Amino acid sequence: MESPARQIHLVPPPDRRQSETALAIARGTTRLLRSLGFACVAELPLPSGRRADLVALNEKGEIWIVEIKSSVEDLRADQKWPEYRAHCDRLFFAFTAEMPCEIFPAETGLIVADAYGAHLHCGAPEHRLPAATRKSMTLRFAMAAAQRINRLVDPQGHEEI
Repeated sequence: MESPARQIHLVPPPDRRQSETALAIARGTTRLLRSLGFACVAELPLPSGRRADLVALNEKGEIWIVEIKSSVEDLRADQKWPEYRAHCDRLFFAFTAEMPCEIFPAETGLIVADAYGAHLHCGAPEHRLPAATRKSMTLRFAMAAAQRINRLVDPQGHEEI
């Protein structure tokens, strides 16, 4: 019989909201962002009530949001992406190589990704956050990251917030 310690999974199961394509894009994009010196949190709730697909924070305090698009239909159905700009210094879309770059808004950066990596197709224009918003987002990022680590360390010892 296995001990309870052996039954604990170090990686939580996916929440099933994202398609396999979206999960692959997120994985490759996260690898790219880490190579650029960013730490990432997926599915971060924002003060506006929206949820960002990926939020990245680097040691300089820069905050990037990456919105993942798994299909042309996914992009066309999304009317909320402009709201993310108020919570980041740079806003990107990440998508597969099969999608045409021309369909994405010109005022965002573009990341082409698959499950194994990604490349920055074009940078995003910078729009620096006000200090109070930066502090709020940094604290939100830190709290979410710490809660996720705590769930890994003690899966039965956390409460849902």
